[in-house]
Amino acid sequence: MSSAVLSIGSNLGDRLAHLRSVVEGLGQRVVAVSPVYSTAPWGGVEQDDYLNAIVLVDDPEFGAHDWLSFGQQLEQAAGRVRDVRWGARTLDVDVVWCAEDGVVCRSDDPELTLPHPQAHNRAFVLIPWLDVQPDAELEVDGTVRPVHDRLAELDAAECAGVRPTEFSLSGAAEGSV
Repeated sequence: MSSAVLSIGSNLGDRLAHLRSVVEGLGQRVVAVSPVYSTAPWGGVEQDDYLNAIVLVDDPEFGAHDWLSFGQQLEQAAGRVRDVRWGARTLDVDVVWCAEDGVVCRSDDPELTLPHPQAHNRAFVLIPWLDVQPDAELEVDGTVRPVHDRLAELDAAECAGVRPTEFSLSGAAEGSV
């Protein structure tokens, strides 16, 4: 059995529809979906604000690389183009954390580094993650600590930039959320 934390975001086109396409595409694999947040772009490239959310998933047939592959398929279906690092995108699906058979996955594979190497620096990941998993823990540099402690270490402006919206992804896959 594999469970994962997926961070999803969009800032091009119908942003909400792109996020909903992830929940719909994952179907019965979805365990929980966070509220949707509006966030300033991260990484220094001039672009519009993102809609972001966290999706908790599990599937007995999936491993860490399966989550990555499935996320990339969803990105392609949404017309994702990878021209500029940290640039605007129709859809971004990141595997933040994964466990297989109850054991947290650790990987330094450049294609899939786990846990996600920058998750602890991104309020747009940590805030919605805590909404759906208040007791979440994240390993950084070999040290496992609660996500709420990692969030407390971030700059207040970074956290303030993660703004709740009225949008919901809960109805995207009826019966699966």
